[in-house]
Amino acid sequence: MIDRDRNEQGRAQQARPRDALGRPLPYGEVGVEPISEEPLPPEETLAYARELLDAGRPFAAHEALEVRWKSCPEEERELWQGLAQLCVGLTHHERGNAVGASRLIERAARRLEAYGRGGGPTYGLDLGSLIGCARDRV
Repeated sequence: MIDRDRNEQGRAQQARPRDALGRPLPYGEVGVEPISEEPLPPEETLAYARELLDAGRPFAAHEALEVRWKSCPEEERELWQGLAQLCVGLTHHERGNAVGASRLIERAARRLEAYGRGGGPTYGLDLGSLIGCARDRV
């Protein structure tokens, strides 16, 4: 069995430093600042994810959205999971994995399109524009 890094509560936690695209670096190397695992309100989560994307950190944006996804009301899970998947798709694109990027963007698009048809809150996001922008990038 693999020995994993754990936090004080015994939960798995990645202690290795990571580069801006989320790739693990050797222990002792200097990586980017990890994000907080404390859930933020929806609008703050979106603002934080935008900041991370603007800073060239799509993997960290994915992690921020994933924190929200894991703590959101059940009826919003598809929104937050879809947004996190868009960011993972962008991460794969930045890493040079065109096939993985395209697959994740399309998976996210299907999830977000279905969520949009359901009429749940989007917190000011234009889901169609987000999907189009992500598709254009990859």
